[in-house]
Amino acid sequence: MKMLLVGAGAVGEAILRILKKRDPKKEWLVKVVVSDYSLERAKEVINNLGNDEMYVAEKLDARDQENIIKIIKKHDCDFVMDAAAPFVANNIFDASYEAGVNYANMGTWSIPMENPQYGIGIENSYIEPMTKYNFDRNGLWKEKGIMACICLGIDPGVVDVFAKFAAEYLFDELHELHVKDGGNLSIPGQKEDDITFGFNVWTILDECMNPNVEWNKKEGFIVDKPLAGEETFEMPAGVGINKLVKIEHEETVLMPKYLEKYGLQKCTYKIALDDNLIKALKVIDTMGLRSLKPVKVDGVEIVPRDVVAAIAPQPKDIGDEMIGKMCVGVHCIGIKDGKRREVFIYQTFENQKSMKDWGMQAIVTQTGFGAAIGIELIGKGIWKDQGVFSPEYFNPLPFLKIMDEANFDYSMIEMDSSYKQYNDKKVIDKIFEDAVSAIR
Repeated sequence: MKMLLVGAGAVGEAILRILKKRDPKKEWLVKVVVSDYSLERAKEVINNLGNDEMYVAEKLDARDQENIIKIIKKHDCDFVMDAAAPFVANNIFDASYEAGVNYANMGTWSIPMENPQYGIGIENSYIEPMTKYNFDRNGLWKEKGIMACICLGIDPGVVDVFAKFAAEYLFDELHELHVKDGGNLSIPGQKEDDITFGFNVWTILDECMNPNVEWNKKEGFIVDKPLAGEETFEMPAGVGINKLVKIEHEETVLMPKYLEKYGLQKCTYKIALDDNLIKALKVIDTMGLRSLKPVKVDGVEIVPRDVVAAIAPQPKDIGDEMIGKMCVGVHCIGIKDGKRREVFIYQTFENQKSMKDWGMQAIVTQTGFGAAIGIELIGKGIWKDQGVFSPEYFNPLPFLKIMDEANFDYSMIEMDSSYKQYNDKKVIDKIFEDAVSAIR
């Protein structure tokens, strides 16, 4: 595989670090073009990777489709990994199609209405709902004989693989899927009013402040105000109680699309956000600083969001001063052997271990792992087809196998009335072994 990486931010770098360790002999990944709007940043990433000759730096403006196609052809790339800001995702997607190469991203672009109606019906609140642009072009990609795998990170991504595994192997009927993203990360000595953007600033501004979406079989998509639906949930592995809120996330569209046939009736997404970040996001949104419409300041046109994205604390600058874990998983409820079953399948990532092993903070490394595993499966021809898909479409077992090999630890708790944990990973291991034996 010859890959064009579009976007050399923190997650893009994490993806490359993981792929380098997974394929040290370059058995399937032989060339990577590291591209970014900042050529210096692309070169910095390559330097961090040891200046291996397989990496080439290119300056790329992802808003320029012809520029993307030109670089793909210049380096004879056959795969594009989109790790750029969401607002250019459709452009990179279209450029990959025009160039005739496979493509993956970690999330999609959506366009909410200026005055969303909320309530039942995603079309009443969104001009372009998340994933629609991509899936609407499934037929074109299929006709051209190429594949796009969208939403390939930790969430969406790894949790979607967990959900497919649960549907196939843990339940006779899978009724509910509730994605939970939390943790207990903190920065000792952080000032009272400090704000931490643990992920891409653009992504946070959109996901958190766009109308959020949940799904149920009876009513379809239900749209609510940003940051609604507060609840508490006890995260396993010592992470503890998290306060969660709803935000816009692709799982609530992807999981019903692929898993409704297993009996799915409800799907939600909630995340734990720092109180300071929530306050800041509300102020940014109220003041119009999330806007993409240019405003004139002393005769100079400035895009408000560009200013926020430039001055906000950057994820790549968060290091080993942060302690604690990330915990991302999916709460699954359904029927097994005629009885109600409730499990939580999850992945934890400890920041100090992430800094030690990968030299990068846990949030970006955890996301990078999901993308890197998907890239490996595509590069090796294990996940393959023609058209536009998300992780739920594919066999989850190869993905889980690589997670094991790479020590990207995941586990499961069986939830009863007292929320006891038992058997843990051994349950999944046994099911996995039985499933592989059956395939053989």
